[in-house]
Amino acid sequence: MTTGVVAHLWQSTLFAGVAWLVTMVLQRNRAQARYWIWFTASAKFLIPFSWLVRLGALMPNHASSAPIRTDWVATLQEFTQPLTPTFAANVAVTTSATDHGYLAAAAMALWACGFAAVAICWLLRWMRVRSLRKSARVISVSTRLLIPVPVMVGTDLIEPGIFGVFRPVLLLPEGIRDRLTQTQLDAILAHEFCHVRRKDNLTATIHMAVQAIFWFHPLTWWIGARLVDERERACDEDVLRLGCRPNDYAESILMICKLYLSSPLACVSGVTGANLKQRMEAIMENRVTFPLDFGRKLLLGAMGAAALFLPLSVGFVYGPALQAQTAAATRPVFAVASVKLHVSPAGGGIDGLGFLPRRSGDRIRWTNVPLRLVALYAYRIPAFRLSGKLLQTFDETYDIDAVAEGSPTEDQLRLMFRALLEDRFGIKVHWETKEMQLYRLLVAKDGSKLKPAEDSKIVIDGNPFPPGRAGVIAKAADDLHLMGRAASVEELANALSIALRQPILDQTGLIGSFDFDVKFQREDDVENKSGNPLIGSAIQKTLGLRVESGKGSVEVLLIDHFGKLSEN
Repeated sequence: MTTGVVAHLWQSTLFAGVAWLVTMVLQRNRAQARYWIWFTASAKFLIPFSWLVRLGALMPNHASSAPIRTDWVATLQEFTQPLTPTFAANVAVTTSATDHGYLAAAAMALWACGFAAVAICWLLRWMRVRSLRKSARVISVSTRLLIPVPVMVGTDLIEPGIFGVFRPVLLLPEGIRDRLTQTQLDAILAHEFCHVRRKDNLTATIHMAVQAIFWFHPLTWWIGARLVDERERACDEDVLRLGCRPNDYAESILMICKLYLSSPLACVSGVTGANLKQRMEAIMENRVTFPLDFGRKLLLGAMGAAALFLPLSVGFVYGPALQAQTAAATRPVFAVASVKLHVSPAGGGIDGLGFLPRRSGDRIRWTNVPLRLVALYAYRIPAFRLSGKLLQTFDETYDIDAVAEGSPTEDQLRLMFRALLEDRFGIKVHWETKEMQLYRLLVAKDGSKLKPAEDSKIVIDGNPFPPGRAGVIAKAADDLHLMGRAASVEELANALSIALRQPILDQTGLIGSFDFDVKFQREDDVENKSGNPLIGSAIQKTLGLRVESGKGSVEVLLIDHFGKLSEN
């Protein structure tokens, strides 16, 4: 079980414990107040405090976020862990992917079985009452009470009850008017109309959702029993305040219990729910209950405000720091990584696949690679989109040997290299839009000559060229290959930008994956008299694309800070 689920469960359990203490203080007050306290405890299961913290973090004016104490970080991160609606969807997969994957699947299957059992049980009961509703007929009732909903009678034996959430109706058993006196019938009707005014079916349905989702937590079922108790007592108190005599009201409830069955579903508000013996004692004693005085209202208001605004305040004050800490804790990183300054003779060139790291199982190797290219790969940008006064320090070359567990995707691997730059070199960056001179890659007049990607493999120095990539391969000092396997034209333009250190934007409008191999010399990297790079002639002849110069706005990555390599 993840930290987020554990945090949410203990928070909800603690909240319910506080609710119980408050209801004990309010024993001499009306049951309606205790009912809403229990309902708040139930709704807390559906509203994790982490959501409120994150909502607070979205509020504006975070210009100067408060400093966060180190000893608070773990607690606040646990407090703000996200929670999905299901129990098992949050099983952690943080170490051994295989073992935890089986554990997550088993937990999800267990939760789903419990959820399905509870939901199906209630669905069958609801369908039974719904069939009674369809077969029932509307009748007129002689009563001194104001009737707020349609009254219907059904043939099967059920107790009187309110069915429906948004369009409720009162269902009565056939012949009930002949078996009860007018006084008893008025008392029963008064009780049911109290359920309508209080929207009890709506709150009961919400708690049913809580019980279905958190079926494994006994507290949700205990809260459900408390809700039924206080709901029925609140209606009893309202009926007695309307002027019904305790003896008549108690006799009417006992008559219903004698003649009919109890409510078949929690979201059907009947008359015989809760502890019948305690209800009879309370009705006959007609105990005086008091509305909430100013002090108790102030106490409840302060507690509600604290429960709502405290997590919002935490998110507002510490949101940026928490987000930074969480991002650092959840970002993908290498299990082990060695970074060393390359010490081979100068001019040795870039090893292996040029601008791409070598992958062999979990092992990631990149030899004699300029740090500039690591940054370009990590942030997935061409060379011209990297800027800053510290760029000259990015030309030192390094040997990187790392282990990436769990077979990460290409995007995850890029994030791992980004984390490596941040952890080992302390790199800090930000994005900025700049107007610059650049080159546009367009389709030539004779049309594109790009070949759609095939299943063929490209092997370089015994290593397969991975699909979905484009790169420039240095075969000799001046002999370069622009290669791509199942790559987009955008990847082609990016690879060319990296090779020539010239801004080249894809404006061909071509969509799809292509294989290509273009040979050119380093000296082609010079502009001719027409203002176009000579590499354009090789591109146009081989691929049917042309290059032209122009200006445009480009989002660039600026290097703000860059330090010395930290120890392995």
